[in-house]
Amino acid sequence: DSAAEILSDKLWWTFQEDQLGKLVSRGAVDPLRFQMTFQGRDFHFSFGSEAEKSVTSIENHVLPRTSNSIFLPAKEILSLYSTILKSREDDQVFGFDDTYYDLARALRQAGSQGRQYEVFLQSRSALKDLLAGKVHYEPGKGRWNFNKGADWFPMGVTAEGVKKIAILETLLSNRYLSSDSVVFIDELESALHPSAISKMLDIVYLLAQQGLQFFIASHSYFVVKKLFLIAQEKGMSIPVISANANADGWAAADLRDAMPDNPIISESIRLYEEQVNLALQ
Repeated sequence: DSAAEILSDKLWWTFQEDQLGKLVSRGAVDPLRFQMTFQGRDFHFSFGSEAEKSVTSIENHVLPRTSNSIFLPAKEILSLYSTILKSREDDQVFGFDDTYYDLARALRQAGSQGRQYEVFLQSRSALKDLLAGKVHYEPGKGRWNFNKGADWFPMGVTAEGVKKIAILETLLSNRYLSSDSVVFIDELESALHPSAISKMLDIVYLLAQQGLQFFIASHSYFVVKKLFLIAQEKGMSIPVISANANADGWAAADLRDAMPDNPIISESIRLYEEQVNLALQ
């Protein structure tokens, strides 16, 4: 397929509007525009409110990637795995957007059986320790189960955090992810205990050292603080872009230099000061 066909299809199934033009800001005179530069090559497209199902204005000079990229949503999908695949591949109906469908397909993929990166094996071992069990897929029944000792549990009654950890472990074990993959994670902290958040980010660091690139969206002070400590300890550049509630636009910072000035940090400081004031009363 052409870049225009791929983009149109992804926008259609991700935002699930009956017209692409509805993605344009209501009342906007100018069309929606997107532009990026990747490894020195440009990719941009635009469409107006009249657009139906296809993007007609597109220019792509970015070379095809051989490594996979994936988006991990805040909500796990293992308990909905078969339903997601059926809704897209059989029923072809709106319901689960393409971020969920892409992840379900990635979990289904069986990669090559060659030797895996040593860091991947370490990361998988650490993830299994976090799970305190093993996740298993039953092809005949089309469902995932969680095995802990001699007991088996349906995925639907397993803790949300366990499912999130299991998804990353599966993508490593089935070799969907490689050393050049890009991973987008929405709310890594969702359904995870603070200690599990810290351990997950240690694993993210190990994988990043192997070459994977991670983009993490978070509202958690634990996530920011742990990444700050990693940046300080390892001398590693970890750029942060923060929404500023008191000003327009976004603020850029690097955790190697200092904690960022953003609403998450400000609220944490405010609560600490409130605690100190209560202690002094």
